[in-house]
Amino acid sequence: MATFDGIKAGITNEEALTVEPKHTVSHTGVPVLSTPMMIGLMEIASKNAVQPLLPPGFTTVGFEVNIRHKAAARVGAVLKIWCRLLEAEGRKLLFEVRVTEAGKIIGEGQHRRTIIQVSD
Repeated sequence: MATFDGIKAGITNEEALTVEPKHTVSHTGVPVLSTPMMIGLMEIASKNAVQPLLPPGFTTVGFEVNIRHKAAARVGAVLKIWCRLLEAEGRKLLFEVRVTEAGKIIGEGQHRRTIIQVSD
């Protein structure tokens, strides 16, 4: 049975992305970061925070988001995507997540993931 002892509260990760048209709200034509894309970025940052600490054949999948999209980020905006692991209980992980542009909060909240085995 796999153990996940290296995954502890306090782990952080930060990534960056420049908003491109493919990241925007396509159904309205408004050139701003879409909420689903923002959530996806938060999920990726959270996964990447713990993936190197997992045994081979394991990964994480998201199962809950509680996010507030607070401000627009236009095409060309350079975003900082940050997360911090708040809780690690067995396979269940709780992250604080935030997206900012030049210090302004674009979105923030919490995201839950679980560790799963994808191969032997």
